[in-house]
Amino acid sequence: MEERTSKSWKKYGQIAGGVLLGWMFWFCLLIILLRWVNPPFTAFTLQENWEKLGKDRYNLQEFWIPDEEIPDHLKLALVASEDQRFYEHWGLDLAAIEKAIEEREQSGRVRGASTITQQVAKNLFLSPAQNYIRKGLEAGIALLIELFWTKDRIMEVYLNIAEFGRGMFGISTASDHYYGKPASALTPKESARMMTVLPNPKIIKPEPPSDYVLNRSNWILRNMEQLSGLRFTPKQYPPQDSVAFFPDTLENTGLTIANDSSFADTLSLGGLDSTLIDSLTGTLFFQQ
Repeated sequence: MEERTSKSWKKYGQIAGGVLLGWMFWFCLLIILLRWVNPPFTAFTLQENWEKLGKDRYNLQEFWIPDEEIPDHLKLALVASEDQRFYEHWGLDLAAIEKAIEEREQSGRVRGASTITQQVAKNLFLSPAQNYIRKGLEAGIALLIELFWTKDRIMEVYLNIAEFGRGMFGISTASDHYYGKPASALTPKESARMMTVLPNPKIIKPEPPSDYVLNRSNWILRNMEQLSGLRFTPKQYPPQDSVAFFPDTLENTGLTIANDSSFADTLSLGGLDSTLIDSLTGTLFFQQ
């Protein structure tokens, strides 16, 4: 009797294992297929209460913006806002996860550590439920996505399926709603403001900007500068009354305007602030 029971359990285990392996095989095929095929819907769009919103669920493919049309500064804004090590990790940012765990143990504060890839996995296949089972599935799917997709494809899919407002999935829909223009025409400033809504798109709006949106978007723009070396924020100059040289009044004085870059180096050696040096170079003068 015990031997028969043992064989039955073994048989059931083999069946369950076969079903699991089959499911994993077909799921991997789906992941591979989505590297080239744009999804018409996601788990999040299917779970949205469209009737309550007074809208009809739409096909994401109709508003899809391909990778080659996405501005570089829009991609940079996403990385600066959500996942600054996006191009370095393989789906999971272990350093961010470790830091989040430490913060939770020390202060009880729950800090997000999901990568862009994890958010793609969640949006495509899972739900917003906060539990360890969902996080485990999310991590596993993120690894598969990183294995079969390129970083550019991950970025493209995220921007086209993420929620940017109530019933607004995809950057194109949100860009048209808030700025009346295609996503390809968004400026760096507008791109940064669009990214501010991602923590809570059902509440936060990029326009008109709240104090939070203004502060957060400026933070994103500064991160964009640090990541790229490009300037996206207005250059800060010293007060006008701190230095007042007027080159147009130097005629017949025997003085010459200094434009040599080596002069800026000299000022730097003298301990002057770099911002002040920028404002002085080209306006300071010296005796010939």
